[in-house]
Amino acid sequence: MNLSDFNYNLPTELIAIEPANPRDSAKLLVVHKENKNFEHKLFSDLIDYLNQGDVLVLNNSKVIPARLIVERLDKNSQPTGGKGEVFLCSRQSNLSSGAKDVWQVLIKGRTKPGSLFHVGKLIIEAISDCGDGTWMAGFNLGGEDFMSEIRRIGTVPLPPYIEKRRHDLGKAESDSSDLREYQTVFAGEQNNGSVAAPTAGLHFTPELLEKIKAKGIKICFVTLHVGLGTFLPVKVDKIENHKMHAEWAEVPTAVISTINEAKNNNKKIIAVGTTSARTIEACFKAMADKKIEPNNDFSGWVDIFIYPGYEWLALDGLVTNFHLPKSTLMMLVSAMAGRDKIMSAYQLAIENSYRFYSYGDAMLII
Repeated sequence: MNLSDFNYNLPTELIAIEPANPRDSAKLLVVHKENKNFEHKLFSDLIDYLNQGDVLVLNNSKVIPARLIVERLDKNSQPTGGKGEVFLCSRQSNLSSGAKDVWQVLIKGRTKPGSLFHVGKLIIEAISDCGDGTWMAGFNLGGEDFMSEIRRIGTVPLPPYIEKRRHDLGKAESDSSDLREYQTVFAGEQNNGSVAAPTAGLHFTPELLEKIKAKGIKICFVTLHVGLGTFLPVKVDKIENHKMHAEWAEVPTAVISTINEAKNNNKKIIAVGTTSARTIEACFKAMADKKIEPNNDFSGWVDIFIYPGYEWLALDGLVTNFHLPKSTLMMLVSAMAGRDKIMSAYQLAIENSYRFYSYGDAMLII
């Protein structure tokens, strides 16, 4: 398939720059896979489309303040007066004996192996060029010391289209409220690691989650630390040639058992967000390929690329936001509902002034 097959034109004013308040008052476009029907609802109506015994899968990864404004150091670790920016992408295995923590990062400005940067208590060393615009970088702090310092000095990594839209409107590009709003209410403190929010999950409130549980719908949590694989643009014309970046994912055994039991009872498995969808499908593919047993936890680097023609192994439906044109996220939702139906849904959403992207409205494919 061609990249142009997933393009559409979005009026700039439909880019959401702040979330709905309350969160579950966002619009919800219901897309029925088996017929041509569309329904205009509110996100709080999601519960009406789920039945007792169905399974809702959410990504509980927590967004970290991943953008670091740094000072350049010379080879003697002295300030040069130069400024820069280091953007954390994903934590890696420790690749350097001198580093307490190693991350794949984006670095603005001229960089070479051995380049040093400083911010707060952190000393950052560029270790190696990954060849794809990213670097491996070592940090002098690790573990909770590292995360504590990141929370103190880092800034929330809002998507550039939100910052640009706010700038064009003369508003602050980010503020303290984003630290709260650009985070799901169920993000786990022990699950720090995402550099972008799993945005479909932003629509849930504690009250809605309790109503869903009370109806007998099972809520399961998986973890995928959102990194480059989610938001890097596709740069090839033939989408089959695109290579996804790997992101770390974890699925507990209990979640696998819950999904298998529900499937055996002909219940629906609904992923909340493309990250949850890729995590579950990667897990069930590993089981199908005999790489893990059903009674084992799943964890590992996930680079599954889902586009039209994909045969779903576990999922029956998807809760998702409205995504950027020509993105891998558009391709995944098209694999769930069909490209033509998704393009029709997007056009309908534009005509009805739905709000798009991370802070925007939602879609249920069922």
